[in-house]
Amino acid sequence: MLRYVTTNAGKVREALSYLDDDDVSQLDFDYTEVQASDLGPIAAHGAREAYRYADEPVLVDDAGLFIDGFEGFPGPYSSYVEDTLGVEAVHRLAAAELDEPRRGSFRCVLAYCDGEPFEASPDPIDRDDRTVAAARGAEQGAEETEALPVKLFTGSVNGRIVPPRGEGGFGYDPIFEHDGATFAELSAAEKNGISHRGRALAKFATWFAERTE
Repeated sequence: MLRYVTTNAGKVREALSYLDDDDVSQLDFDYTEVQASDLGPIAAHGAREAYRYADEPVLVDDAGLFIDGFEGFPGPYSSYVEDTLGVEAVHRLAAAELDEPRRGSFRCVLAYCDGEPFEASPDPIDRDDRTVAAARGAEQGAEETEALPVKLFTGSVNGRIVPPRGEGGFGYDPIFEHDGATFAELSAAEKNGISHRGRALAKFATWFAERTE
């Protein structure tokens, strides 16, 4: 059983568009979210921690809204900014500070860990993370620093920041427009077909099917 680590049921529903219902279930586990300027190390750290907790194959995702004119902000801090400032405040800030078109992108990194090695090496960011973890483990002899292999899958979609529209989706969906519609204006099926998470899930699903044959 693959455990999708999230407190957001919407993410699980999106994952089930690509994975078999019998093969995946939600795991509500609050892993430590490390501070990093990129999504990869955050997701990789979470996957290792969640695997040690569940002792089952896990899939962790980290995603964010990256606004070009703000050098990628809020990026890896998207969840914190949403909770503290709110989605509409992010639009107001972009509208006040940036000229049209206010371009940005949604990005997602999925991190998979099952305690076993992979034939292909993970992303270089993750290799660096594993090297550091292995060094700490050698120094401390601590189980939690073991360099567990993690496989990363990425997805992104470009768009622009607009006034909030739509009643669907979650997070920054109402202020992110792609091809004339915000993500909040799309049906679940339409969003899954083009979203950053959907694109990462499609890559993962293909690889996971081969791994579990």
